Amino acid sequence: MDTAGIDTTESDTGGPETGADTELEPAEPGEPIPAETLSPQERAADPITDMKAREREAGVDERFPFGRPGRPLTRSHPFVFGFYGALGVLVAYMLVQALQNALQVIILIIVALFLAVGLNPGVEALERLGISRRWAVLLVFLALVGFFVGFGFAIVPPLSQQTTAIIHNLTSGNGYLEQLQNNPRVQDLDHRYHIIQKARSALQSKDLGTRAANGVVGFGQVVLSGLFSALTVLILTLYFLNSLPSITGFMYRLAPRSRRARVALLGDEILTRIGGYVAGNLLISLIAGVTSYIFLLIAGVPFALALALLVAITDLIPLVGASIGAVFVTALSFFSGLWVGVATAIFFIIYQQVENYIVQPRVMKRSVDVQPAVTIIAALIGGTLLGVIGALLAIPAAAALALILREVVMPRQEEV
Repeated sequence: MDTAGIDTTESDTGGPETGADTELEPAEPGEPIPAETLSPQERAADPITDMKAREREAGVDERFPFGRPGRPLTRSHPFVFGFYGALGVLVAYMLVQALQNALQVIILIIVALFLAVGLNPGVEALERLGISRRWAVLLVFLALVGFFVGFGFAIVPPLSQQTTAIIHNLTSGNGYLEQLQNNPRVQDLDHRYHIIQKARSALQSKDLGTRAANGVVGFGQVVLSGLFSALTVLILTLYFLNSLPSITGFMYRLAPRSRRARVALLGDEILTRIGGYVAGNLLISLIAGVTSYIFLLIAGVPFALALALLVAITDLIPLVGASIGAVFVTALSFFSGLWVGVATAIFFIIYQQVENYIVQPRVMKRSVDVQPAVTIIAALIGGTLLGVIGALLAIPAAAALALILREVVMPRQEEV
């Protein structure tokens, strides 16, 4: 090769000598030009005011018309840490707000799913008789709707008659108000505090009609909201009941393949216990309704069937439901006579002791396998959190938690 005119003298280190006047290789396209190759005027150029300096320092080329991106910030950078922390807090706050706004809908969905799981044993029983699941679901659902419709027809007419009778007794010439005015003790209180005069002034007030109208409107809104919620729950229950196998199958597939079979067995047992709880609760309510109906017939209390159905319905509410129904029926029985009301109160006091200490513990022990103390504690906590709905859902939730503790947590503790 012709090397004339080229200085190839090597330095002491073995490399070619590079004099001070040797030019540096130009930078790659788009890369910032090294500062050593810039003139003093170019180095002093301000990229804020000088467009060429701005493009040169940013490394503008055809691929990056706005300059090459800088190196990403590390996760330990204070800005990145603060940004992700603030973003997490914001997302958590938005989730909490969304849950609060959708709480009513979530409760309706949970109640519908609970009812579907509770009614599923009846559907499976019909399937074992050779009926397809679609028709079995329809039959069970119609039976549920028929029960509530029958209860409505049984309770509304006597309730209307009782209300009319009470109003008549209050406003008639020899009614309760007239008897109270002739009572010596009431007359003495009226002489001291002018009770009757204040009552008349309140009744003759101009705002009475407005307050009454507002009360009627508010009551109507509550009734409409309740009917809409009940209709929503019934529709969701029908859908959940029809597609319950596919829902449970989808949930089981979320578990790892190696543990899917065990998860499915535990899930089926939890669903069985929920169904057993619903069946046991219905059995206890049926016993309460039949027993109350027999007593009310013997005591001669009017509308015994409607009152017994009311006792059965309220008995479905854990802890306080039986007492609510008993107090209401006892109060109505006093209209049939003093001794009839006293006998009714004594009957319900005795029956509630029998139900609380004999019937309910045995039924719940066989259906959900939960200790009575756990049942009471779970119902109290659920009622505090979500009211009546929470009390209803707390007992099967406690049964599921007890099963998981016994079958999953405790065996692992034995291996340690």
